[in-house]
Amino acid sequence: MLPRSLNAQLRASMLLLFVVSAGSVGFTLYELDLRKHDYVILNLSGQLHAIARTIGEQSLRYREGVDDSRYEEAIADQSKRYELIVSSLSNRLLEPELTGRSDPLTCSWDEQSIGQLNLTATTWREFRQGMEVAQLAGGSRAMADYIIANEAHLITVSGNLSGAFQSMMEGKMRLIALYDKIALGGLVMIIVVLLTLFTLTFSRPLRSTLEGINRITQGEFGFQLTVEGNNEIGQIAKAFNTLSCRLYSLFRLSERINSASTVEESLRFVFDEFRSLLPLQWVGMLTRDASGELLVLDRCYAEGKKVAAEGESFAAEGSLLIQALEQGKPLQLDDLVTVASENPQAQFASRLREAGYHSALIYPLGGKGEWSALLVFAAQESGAYNRDHLELLDNIAGQVGNSFERTVVTENLVISAISGLAKLAESRDPETGDHLLRMARYSAIIAEEMRREGPYAGKIDGDLVRDILRFAPMHDIGKVGIEDRILLKPSQLDGDERREMELHPLIGAEVLRRCDAQMKAVGHSMFQIGIEIAEAHHEKFDGSGYPHGLKGEDIPLTARIVAAADVFDALTSRRPYKEAWSVESALKVMADEAGKHFDPEVVAALMRAQAKIKDVYDKHRHV
Repeated sequence: MLPRSLNAQLRASMLLLFVVSAGSVGFTLYELDLRKHDYVILNLSGQLHAIARTIGEQSLRYREGVDDSRYEEAIADQSKRYELIVSSLSNRLLEPELTGRSDPLTCSWDEQSIGQLNLTATTWREFRQGMEVAQLAGGSRAMADYIIANEAHLITVSGNLSGAFQSMMEGKMRLIALYDKIALGGLVMIIVVLLTLFTLTFSRPLRSTLEGINRITQGEFGFQLTVEGNNEIGQIAKAFNTLSCRLYSLFRLSERINSASTVEESLRFVFDEFRSLLPLQWVGMLTRDASGELLVLDRCYAEGKKVAAEGESFAAEGSLLIQALEQGKPLQLDDLVTVASENPQAQFASRLREAGYHSALIYPLGGKGEWSALLVFAAQESGAYNRDHLELLDNIAGQVGNSFERTVVTENLVISAISGLAKLAESRDPETGDHLLRMARYSAIIAEEMRREGPYAGKIDGDLVRDILRFAPMHDIGKVGIEDRILLKPSQLDGDERREMELHPLIGAEVLRRCDAQMKAVGHSMFQIGIEIAEAHHEKFDGSGYPHGLKGEDIPLTARIVAAADVFDALTSRRPYKEAWSVESALKVMADEAGKHFDPEVVAALMRAQAKIKDVYDKHRHV
């Protein structure tokens, strides 16, 4: 099995090729060196054949009287040479005097050569013994006669030995050739396998990576490579996929956040897109209040436990959060338990910890201008954030901050403009005091209570509560279209005047629809809740209201809530034609009208939240 590292694979491949090649060359060189030994052996076996023939020829000349001066000495020398060669071959050890080498030569034989060598040695011993016996019995002539009579067999046996050695050498050469062919085939197979592996682990993934990079450069963000293996190319592919995901998420975030018309949408988009980039279970935006002494949780979005209610305030003085905001530097909190214990002023960190979050990343948005905020990311595990996450936020903080600032400023400008119209309508009735402020807060309290308990629990979210608080003051904006003689008439209205007065919900809804149409023309919509409230806040639960005579749950929930809050404030406020009722008396009337004028669930929520209602009444009562 090849190692995962491409560098190690290449090294292992080169080492394998080197080992196989070196082994093949080494074996071939070794065998060729041995063949040199075989040539020495073949030469010696040839000498045996030559000696046998020479002994016969010398004996024949001796018998013919051609050469008899040194016959016995010559035969003795030839016999000694033959004996030395045969005994050395039999012992498989060739002495230097035979080979001319500086050291003895060890030999090895195949079975055929061993058999023929044994036969040659036996034949020579018998031949030599016969020569010696003949010489003792009859002298040189008798020995010559014996040699002439028996030389043919010795010559044949000696020749056969040379043939056996020749055959053995040819077999070894064939073996070397076969081994070289096998080694060459093995090398070819190894090269093919390595080229295939190279293609699979390097060439093809590299082409795929280059193709992916090309597709990214053409704008196909989010393209993912197939990760093949865990080598360097695989790691490059993983890094590429991570980069591609980041680019895609950032592109989507940029596209979505720039299309957001509200801070809620912007924060939700940040939550959705950032989850693929960093650990995230909760995100919120904190801003300073007008006094600068408090940090307010302006918006939040989470999949886990709620940290605090939107609009809840935290002490700013001495907190780590305010330092991050003033210094414009991100703050990484790896262990909120430690932070909360070591910094008593860190109220928000304590709330995060209590909600089950153990690490946080705080990033300041905005600059030294009028708008600034803190974007807070929280995760349930400790040490969830690192330097890469900070660098990521550094790269996109400007864009995210500009988007949030744009949505906040746009939202505030539009709401301020419409709220100005609502206050204009209110200003035409100077006796209403802080009616809009009170009834808006009453509406939000009722909505929050219904969100917490009752059949609407889980169906009402923080966005709806905030929209009710924001748009409730616009309920009577349509009164700007009612003549002063009717709106400010101190006495009871006649039929025609009442019918005209009852047009103000339609006028208000139309005003807000036109505002919403203008916003939709630039890609935003934010007045739907305001339209519902303005048009339906005079509808009654039993269907006896106006302008459409809607009944029960056909009346938008937001309008049912605002209707109760509006009437409650009217009852508890002084008017030219009446004195202010007590809270208790007003609540009794509201309870009596449940199911008639008002939604019973709305009235029940009002009753459950009367302590909070009383706090608002006491602080902002109309005196």
